[in-house]
Amino acid sequence: MGADATHLARSLRAKPGEEIQVVDPEGFLLTVKLDAVSPTSVEGTVVAETAHQPEPSARVTIAIANLPAPSLDLVLSRCTEVGAHAFVVFQGDRSVGRGEKLERWNAIAREAAMLAGRLRVPEVSVASSLEVAFEAAENAVLLDRNAPRRLAEVGEGTDVTLFIGPEGGWSERELAIAEATASLGPRNLRADTAALVALAIALSVRGG
Repeated sequence: MGADATHLARSLRAKPGEEIQVVDPEGFLLTVKLDAVSPTSVEGTVVAETAHQPEPSARVTIAIANLPAPSLDLVLSRCTEVGAHAFVVFQGDRSVGRGEKLERWNAIAREAAMLAGRLRVPEVSVASSLEVAFEAAENAVLLDRNAPRRLAEVGEGTDVTLFIGPEGGWSERELAIAEATASLGPRNLRADTAALVALAIALSVRGG
């Protein structure tokens, strides 16, 4: 079990005889009684199972301009917990964050998915610019505080990609690219806050 076994043995200090819950990707929550625990492997017996379907019916992707590490880490972890389908990190004109840390970013999403008991781990990918991310996006909506309609009024399509800008905001060039825009309201939100609020609204509108 690799890293999961190490986490159980060393961080959680799990012992034989204890019962833990394990998510089965086939759609079940398993109660497993541990028989043997070591940093390299874990063995146990399934003693109960219940149906488990935590995945949203809507697929909402968060496309976010590269942020400083603490803020981007927060977006990946919290939005995974809430139900993001996937993430795209792109280099915005005013991005402060630099570099691609895909291994770290995907690890954060994986840990958050495990914590939330999700059946799947959202994939984190990268794009070199807003234009490239837009070209690959399905039903793209750019979040802009000055947009004429609220995100809660945008219910088109089960799947949607929400574009969140960097802390410095969108450049005029980037705003001109967007065909569909939406607002979260008149207040100025931090990028990590905007991502979480936007995801919650989009899922709610789509019954997720």
